Amino acid sequence: MRYIDMETWPRRAHFRHFIGLAYPHIGLCAPVDLTAFYPAVKQRGVSFSVAMAYVLARAANAIPEFRCRIRKETVVEHAVVHPSTTVLTGQDLFSFCNIEYTADFSLFTAFAEERIAYVKEHPTLEDESGQDDLLYMTTIPWVSFTSFVHPIDLNPADSIPRFAWGKRFEESGRLRMPLNVQVHHALMDGIHIGRFYEAVQECLQQPGLILD
Repeated sequence: MRYIDMETWPRRAHFRHFIGLAYPHIGLCAPVDLTAFYPAVKQRGVSFSVAMAYVLARAANAIPEFRCRIRKETVVEHAVVHPSTTVLTGQDLFSFCNIEYTADFSLFTAFAEERIAYVKEHPTLEDESGQDDLLYMTTIPWVSFTSFVHPIDLNPADSIPRFAWGKRFEESGRLRMPLNVQVHHALMDGIHIGRFYEAVQECLQQPGLILD
């Protein structure tokens, strides 16, 4: 982790502008193409939700802005950020589940399976106090939504990126899925969200490169 020099940071003016807004988050929802990725995941017998958490974490870790977090009047950049997903636990309730990110997909899935099994037995809605090297993720597999808004703490505004993906659907012979991204505008703009979608789609189009 490193601290950003707020006096020389090229984004300092944008940071100061957006940090003062009552609601400084921006969000975007767009479909991603799963035509190659989904059958590759199923062929390998891997959980699709775990595979998507890996893809989103891989893409986010490749973009510095997605690893930045606001701490009062300063900004830190983490070397690595990790998925924190929702997991159904019974009685239509869910638990948070933090998964250690590693670029090795087989190791990541092993970590994920262990953590998911644990939180199903020990559900929790708490993260470690002060921990902000996370990527909040959830799935709404029952709805092919076109927009999505995440709850956030506004006092002060939480700077952890949030992601949600929805029900898969067919369109023009392709398998697609809605993917939502919500981030703090003081840390990034639409261009960074665009780069994130490009990185995600690149992974989805070449499943063999990340799944094997």
